[in-house]
Amino acid sequence: MKKSKLLVFGLIAAAIAVFFIFDLKQYFSLEYFKSQREVIDAYVAGKPLQAGLIFFAIYVVVTGLSLPGAAIMTLGGGAVFGLLWGTVLVSFASSVGATLAFLASRFLLRDWVQGKFGDKLKPINDGVAKEGAFYLFALRLVPAFPFFAVNLLMGLTTIKTLTYYWVSQLGMLAGTIVFVYAGTQLGAFKVGAGLIFAFVLLGIFPLVAKKFLDALKAKKIYAKWQRPASYDRNVVVIGGGSAGLVTSYIAAAVKAKVTLVERHKMGGDCLNTGCVPSKALIRSAKLLSHVKRSKEFGIRSASADFDFAEVMERVQQVIKDIEPHDSVARYSGLGVDCVEGEAKIVSPWEVKIKTAAGEKTLTTKNIVIAAGARPFVPPIPGLAEANPLTSDNVWNLRKLPRRLVVLGGGPIGSELTQCFARFGSQVTQVEMAPRILIREDPEVSALVTKRFEAEGINVLVNHKAKQVVVENGEKFLVVENNGADKRIAFDEILCAVGRVANLKGYGLEELGIPAQRVVEVNEYLETIYPNIFACGDVAGPYQFTHTAAHMAWYCAVNALFGNFKKFKVDYSVVPWCTFTDPEVARVGINETEAKEHGIAHEVYTYGIDDLDRAIADGEAHGFVKVITPPGSDKILGVTIAGEHAGDLLVEYVAAMKHGFGLNKILGTIHTYPTLGEANKYAAGVWKKAQTTEQQLRFAAAFNEWRRGAGGVGAVVSAAFGLLGQGTRAAPQPEHH
Repeated sequence: MKKSKLLVFGLIAAAIAVFFIFDLKQYFSLEYFKSQREVIDAYVAGKPLQAGLIFFAIYVVVTGLSLPGAAIMTLGGGAVFGLLWGTVLVSFASSVGATLAFLASRFLLRDWVQGKFGDKLKPINDGVAKEGAFYLFALRLVPAFPFFAVNLLMGLTTIKTLTYYWVSQLGMLAGTIVFVYAGTQLGAFKVGAGLIFAFVLLGIFPLVAKKFLDALKAKKIYAKWQRPASYDRNVVVIGGGSAGLVTSYIAAAVKAKVTLVERHKMGGDCLNTGCVPSKALIRSAKLLSHVKRSKEFGIRSASADFDFAEVMERVQQVIKDIEPHDSVARYSGLGVDCVEGEAKIVSPWEVKIKTAAGEKTLTTKNIVIAAGARPFVPPIPGLAEANPLTSDNVWNLRKLPRRLVVLGGGPIGSELTQCFARFGSQVTQVEMAPRILIREDPEVSALVTKRFEAEGINVLVNHKAKQVVVENGEKFLVVENNGADKRIAFDEILCAVGRVANLKGYGLEELGIPAQRVVEVNEYLETIYPNIFACGDVAGPYQFTHTAAHMAWYCAVNALFGNFKKFKVDYSVVPWCTFTDPEVARVGINETEAKEHGIAHEVYTYGIDDLDRAIADGEAHGFVKVITPPGSDKILGVTIAGEHAGDLLVEYVAAMKHGFGLNKILGTIHTYPTLGEANKYAAGVWKKAQTTEQQLRFAAAFNEWRRGAGGVGAVVSAAFGLLGQGTRAAPQPEHH
């Protein structure tokens, strides 16, 4: 560090040290001000100019060094100098002090921070260069962050000093007036209408300022667009998947005029290419697995004769059976105007719809983007030429692949891997991570991997796909493991390495709506245009049908009633399930995440191999694993691996959502014999861990006394031991 920087840093550090060592903070309190009020008033009356300059200088030092006391000085300024001069002094002094703190941060830290993290800070620097003044104004107007933090952080950016000064002064002016006015009322130190009004102002100012800021942002973002005089619709929804259907349903239920535009098939991915067909295929595959296990159930021999094409036709029939739930007929009957066509947003209030009959443009008060996502096909050389299968087109198969490679060890890849293996394909699953189902705990991955391998699946982890080659009509996937390449022959290759949001073709670029991996939304699911919302897979952060429906409620309600009350989307309790065999279901954090984030926790595990119904069903495997805070029955997260894990999880989802813990689950009657008893027994594992040896000794002594086999002295001794016992040791993860 240069000598000049060392000098500045030393001076600042010395000044702050003096402030705290000599307890100068005592002079910045209402009590001290009240005790010296007469002296201060007399000095101001005799030397008003000198008093104002002294006040100004002290205020600049306090804010420039980010010392505590600025709020008290602001109130004191109002009390001593009145509303007009108090506002003038505080406004200029606070702005000057803030700018000095800003310059100190810039001088001491900016070069180092930008040099070390410049590449990561580029988006921030670009944003400040483009909208820095507005961002700063927002921070000053609505004090969501401490002012000293704003000074420090803004000093690290590229915003100009003059801009920083005048925007700070302008942004803080309204708040300064409110605080100084409160000070004029505090000056008398008695309760009155003026004092009450001052406190009301202090309370509502952040809310009023935020409303003003929201209106200012809206005016700015809408500036180049012409708002219609009236609207054809209350809501236009783009996309007929889960998110779009639920949004439309809610809007129609409250008698809003809503148009739903779907360019392909109603029901979206879930009905046509995702949840529904995959679960239908899983059901058929599971039946075959039970046939192969017939001896386990006392059946000497069993076999199944099937045609893969007929299995896939059943899958299509299941889709047709469920189609009416998501059909145009149903939603039209509910009051939704359903249109088959391509939608494009041409202004914040206009959507152009291209149909087979032509084009039409609807004006609408609100727009909801629910355009969904699609499978991602990685740019592996030769892969595209091999015509890879995805979760979109695998349902077109009518001939079972003899050799199938599945790229991806996530939920979709794992489900389809096991399905095709059970139908008789020779399946190789390739995953570049150290294990499949990487988002779950290691023992979950191990449990599923063990089952896969037992069913003849070749699971290759730590293998990176490099290339697809064709030689003499034979297809090979080249993979790398520990620096060595090897080839895997296949007839079909299935890509299941993730999904990407549909961001092109419906007007995001033209309106300048930010969308990198997903459409960017705030906590109310609004885009940069407060009347344009996004939900479901296109917005993330979870790509599940049930979270899409969950988000859709917030979109619909905020779109229709947001002028009166807006709701922040709640992701606090999000369950999910991977429908492999064994199933893996999860809500909240798992043990791995608790360790990674340093969250204090305890782990309680119940092994389902102990459960009567699981033993009777021949499914005695898996576990229920509960994460709690130390010494509490509150549930932080649950992972269940085993038969019907997704169904078992619901009880824990309800517990986390509605705030009841393991004690309540333990005290609930669970039908015998059911798999649901596993939840009660997991709560019992927790309860047992809360019982100390001293408590058991007391119980033994008490019961001996009740039988007449022991004296009262032993009970009293045990009771005193119980009162003096220490805190129990945190239990270790265990299987029962």
